[in-house]
Amino acid sequence: MQRATASETPAYPWLKSYPADVDWGAEIPVKPMHLLLEEAAARFAGRICIDFLDRRYSFTEIGRLADRAAKGFQALGVCPGVKVGLHLPNCPYSVICYYAVLKTGGTLVNFNPLYSTRELAHQIEDSETDIMVTLDVASLHDKLAPLIGASRLKHVVVCRLAQALPFPRNLLYPWVMRHEVARIPADAIHLLFARLIANDGNPSPVEIDPDRHIALLQYTGGTTGVPKAAMLTHANLYANTEQCARWFAGAPAGPRRILGILPLFHVFAMTVIMNWSLHQGAEMILMPRFKLKDLLRTITRKKPTALAGVPTLFNAILNAPDLARYDLSSLHYCVSGGAALSHELRTRFEKAIGTKVLEGYGLSETSPVVCCNPVNPPDAVPPPPGAVGLPYPRTVISIRAVDPPHQILGPSETGEICVAGPQVTAGYWKQPAETKRALVDGLFATGDVGHMDGNGYLFITDRLKDMINASGFKIYPRNIEEVVLTHPAVLECAVVGVPDAYRGETVKAFIALKPGQSLTAEALTAFLADKLSAVEMPKLIEFRASLPKTAIGKISKKDLLAEGPPL
Repeated sequence: MQRATASETPAYPWLKSYPADVDWGAEIPVKPMHLLLEEAAARFAGRICIDFLDRRYSFTEIGRLADRAAKGFQALGVCPGVKVGLHLPNCPYSVICYYAVLKTGGTLVNFNPLYSTRELAHQIEDSETDIMVTLDVASLHDKLAPLIGASRLKHVVVCRLAQALPFPRNLLYPWVMRHEVARIPADAIHLLFARLIANDGNPSPVEIDPDRHIALLQYTGGTTGVPKAAMLTHANLYANTEQCARWFAGAPAGPRRILGILPLFHVFAMTVIMNWSLHQGAEMILMPRFKLKDLLRTITRKKPTALAGVPTLFNAILNAPDLARYDLSSLHYCVSGGAALSHELRTRFEKAIGTKVLEGYGLSETSPVVCCNPVNPPDAVPPPPGAVGLPYPRTVISIRAVDPPHQILGPSETGEICVAGPQVTAGYWKQPAETKRALVDGLFATGDVGHMDGNGYLFITDRLKDMINASGFKIYPRNIEEVVLTHPAVLECAVVGVPDAYRGETVKAFIALKPGQSLTAEALTAFLADKLSAVEMPKLIEFRASLPKTAIGKISKKDLLAEGPPL
């Protein structure tokens, strides 16, 4: 297909700004997702696929283990339509079982390892999950234990953490960390991963229609709202992986290693770290949990060339008291997503670390990436400050009016961001009304508010659900947060609307300060006086030692609002 030009498609302003090494109009191939690993195992064979706490796995080894796991899952009855849950932190089992289930035609369901038993029970029943995969770690298995026999779960596949570790840690772990190792009952429901893969690795072939078969139920609720499951097809996931590969093809040549600190059960890490790595033959350096010193040591020692993270991660790195001790020079670029990245934080991080930060935008319903700032932007049209990028190949972004709904808006007009593309969800699981509301005129209505400039760069204003209505004025928390974060003492900020008898809602700011800093509400208000309008000025300010985070590291406004007013 020939490259589309701005004159041919005048409604697509981003074409005039598109990087020369990416073709927006190129066809995006559609394949069953399990072929991504099969092709990687053949193309990259002996290359390192995963480094997990110094245990290294080749592409060939991961491919063979996935084949054996696929046959084991088939023996448990997994076939098209059967749901298999992954209740795992970042580890090799996450990658192996993900692709094994997809090879059987089964549907994956990602479970947050931090969920309570109550939350697990709800998602198991809602998703109709029959088989769960977890680790023999007490903090994980013990939350599942009460659901054995009390839910629809038929089998729990238990992966031994020690067996994923290098020698001699694999021998020492069960003894040194025995208080963390779960006791696994010898019953008909539990099955050890070692027994699951005790076969010849030749699963029965399954015919998969990439456009029709649901590969993944990805629960979304973000930091607000009730979680619901986006149905992502094989075609959705494969397309977004291909789009990522094309977008980042212009990154510096040489060995590619990406640091996997974001949890793979989250759609951002699933695509940008796991699936992209397999497509590119890149090495995944997987870390099971976030500890700042461990992260900095790992970057210094293992020399990743890419780091995907959320703004709170980059903020933590930048404010590490001993940052100068570590060598982060191996990083060619960082990718930021999941939450708004302030222009000040990006600028300070790039200056301190010496690498560029490319902000992108996406949602669970879009597999997830919709757009990103280019690796090699045209000199004539560089990314403007605050932009979250240009649409990915074959992705169309349209800004529509909220009231009246769906009216197409012009450049720089603010409205709801709507998206069309091969990565867009087939709809919401068992929620036809929500599906009908979100998918209109061939576009997915994101629930996010923003605008697109005349060069096709997208800017996010805020979530519609986060908008504060105070005395009839529409107030967007993100604008306030970015201004508050310019105060040198502020580390983190979250702005929410809280009930107010007179105004309907009023603005409240939750603040966490940098170590060793002090600040009063009066001093902060004085600082903001010439930077915010009277209606935007926080009427309530609460200082916290830290702000609650989601599993991916985003500040959780849902948790802040659920806590209610302080005593």
